[in-house]
Amino acid sequence: MKGVDMTERHPLRSGIPCVSHECVTCCLETEMPLSQVDIRRLFELGHCLEDFAVKSGNEWHLKNQDGRCVFLSADGCMIYSHRPDGCRIYPLVYDETQRKAVLHQLCPHRHEFEVRQDDIENLMRQLKSLNNQQGSDGI
Repeated sequence: MKGVDMTERHPLRSGIPCVSHECVTCCLETEMPLSQVDIRRLFELGHCLEDFAVKSGNEWHLKNQDGRCVFLSADGCMIYSHRPDGCRIYPLVYDETQRKAVLHQLCPHRHEFEVRQDDIENLMRQLKSLNNQQGSDGI
């Protein structure tokens, strides 16, 4: 059908487009913020904070090594089932200019993701949590 997008859509958390295209674009030069929950989850896996996180101002972010997320291996994400919440809902991000949730332009497969209202609500909860922890060193 002309003009109709017939692309199959997948839930954000499924990661199906990323896996099927072997895409790691979002893992390159990542600036993914980490919540206290994310950091605790990675601690429980036996990782040390200085091995996976860097502090920028009042925020913690995933660390890059040679321009790649420290958890990115030749086989993909080494912590995929334990990845940070921001990674789980990417490419959904909050665009401050538009003041709404959007699919990030960096993601080459964003059109293959289905965004539901609960995804947007989850993103907004994550942002609120990250904003609340800023300035807090409760880690």
